[in-house]
Amino acid sequence: MRQVGAAKNKVETWRQLEKEITELLEMTTLAIEENEQSLREEIQQRIEEMTSQLDGLETTLLLSEEYDARAAILTVHAGAGGTESQDWAEMLFRMYLRWAEQHKYKTEILDTSMGEEAGIKSATVEIKGDYAYGYLKAEHGVHRLVRLSPFDADHARHTSFVLVEVLPEAEEEIDIKVKPEDLKIDTFRSSGPGGQHMQKTSSAVRITHLRTGMVVSCQSQRSQRQNKESALKVLYARLLELNREEKEMEKAKLKGERIEAGWGNQIRSYVLHPYQMVKDHRTKYETSNATAVLDGELDDFIAAYLRHKLGAGK
Repeated sequence: MRQVGAAKNKVETWRQLEKEITELLEMTTLAIEENEQSLREEIQQRIEEMTSQLDGLETTLLLSEEYDARAAILTVHAGAGGTESQDWAEMLFRMYLRWAEQHKYKTEILDTSMGEEAGIKSATVEIKGDYAYGYLKAEHGVHRLVRLSPFDADHARHTSFVLVEVLPEAEEEIDIKVKPEDLKIDTFRSSGPGGQHMQKTSSAVRITHLRTGMVVSCQSQRSQRQNKESALKVLYARLLELNREEKEMEKAKLKGERIEAGWGNQIRSYVLHPYQMVKDHRTKYETSNATAVLDGELDDFIAAYLRHKLGAGK
């Protein structure tokens, strides 16, 4: 039913655009015949709006892989660089939340591990909406930041790394069959700044999948039940990925090869000093408007990646 609903929405969107273009053509023809110059500005504005909408729809057509239409589970992991990288992880996490907000996607933060001085060590968010995973899979990999450090008294230039992990949301009992005896569930006291209640009760949850040895923990939710649900969402998503890899016998088919967050492995660089530039090393797409990118304007990078991937697959 979800697939049927998504297909109907897609057809309706294209038909509505077709209707608007037809109406605009009629308006343009009439304006030319009657030499109505007052309509020129309105027509030009509508052409720009429709062109932008068409570009977005064409990008959506590139999303044809098995799990592209699903919600996404996105995690940021601070890499080499200590406090610098933890602050960078928080900046990236905000960037993805802003991108989701701009696209009217619903977000639910599943877990957060705060840094000692600033920023976050890691954070996981579920982003719900049509094709959330299809778009965000472009973001998986190491993101490199070059800037003048706000934590260095000498304001020296620092380089920081963050690993972004993107997984499609798994549908329990449809994608993944997990027996209760395959799960070891432990509870412990939350170590984060969650208030007195979380500190006094064992609300944090750690789940181990015994067959694979995969471990997922969550401690930022208010109750043990919520932490368990969040941890299970991430576990199912990771098991789905593992299952896909086993079936296709290709390592990292979904999210790319698992790589260490360090030198030489970045997919994108964000340079804030001595000049401003964001460059994707896979597609070579770049922009000097780093502020807009960090405020969630990622669509051009995503579209470039999807087109690059399509071309590489031919």
